[in-house]
Amino acid sequence: MDIGILGPLLVSADDRSETVELAPKPRTVLALLVANAGRLIPVSSLVREVWNGFPPASSLRNIQTYVFQSRKALTRINGMPLREVGQELILTRPGGYMFSDSVARFDHRDYLELAERGRDALRTGAVGEGTDAFARALALWRGPAFVDTVMGPALEARRRHLEESRLGVVESLCAGRIELGHYHEALSDLSASVSEHPLHEGLHLQYMRVLDILGSRAQALEAYHRLRLNLVTELGIEPGAPVQRLQQRILNATDMNRTAPHPPTGMMTPVVR
Repeated sequence: MDIGILGPLLVSADDRSETVELAPKPRTVLALLVANAGRLIPVSSLVREVWNGFPPASSLRNIQTYVFQSRKALTRINGMPLREVGQELILTRPGGYMFSDSVARFDHRDYLELAERGRDALRTGAVGEGTDAFARALALWRGPAFVDTVMGPALEARRRHLEESRLGVVESLCAGRIELGHYHEALSDLSASVSEHPLHEGLHLQYMRVLDILGSRAQALEAYHRLRLNLVTELGIEPGAPVQRLQQRILNATDMNRTAPHPPTGMMTPVVR
């Protein structure tokens, strides 16, 4: 069985995939258990996640009902008897519940493993292998994590962690593609990413790099000014030193091109790129 949280909550079994049909509160319970597969989640943590600090008097009984509904939803998808789902998937333990990690695969774990494999490859200089791992990791995302789930504090923290990791992988993938000379692939990914994340300096750095390489220096400087305006307006800070150094290098190169003397007609020196 495969279970996905990188997008809508998805369960795949017997060569078919289905989004999980659950009301909001039991969906939150199931998502928290899946996101922490292999770990006991105390009932108190489930209560806090569902009601965010304002539980009803019936909260403990309600959690039991939500776990039961989650088990029934899995039964409808994978065809396992309800008793087996309770014995093999969503386990009752003293003080709480646990989603077993021994009988299912999870897309977020596969993603994190591929991302780490990509980083390991880059550390050894295997850029092609690293970019391949990063591309495979990103392909597992079907949308924002927990997109169809009402999130409490624990799921929101996990969502932020996964999203920050995803953006880091996009940045590393594009940096690897630039190093391999796959400039237009990197440019395509970065054009969308900097638009979606106007405050992300790492993505803007790679975007400016590839624009500079492709000769679009004016566009690279425009990207820098947009980033700076957004950072100053939203956060009250200037771009970091790496971005500022790249901007200065592009400015210097642009100024040199503008002030370079023109050779006499008939004596043009071919540009070697």
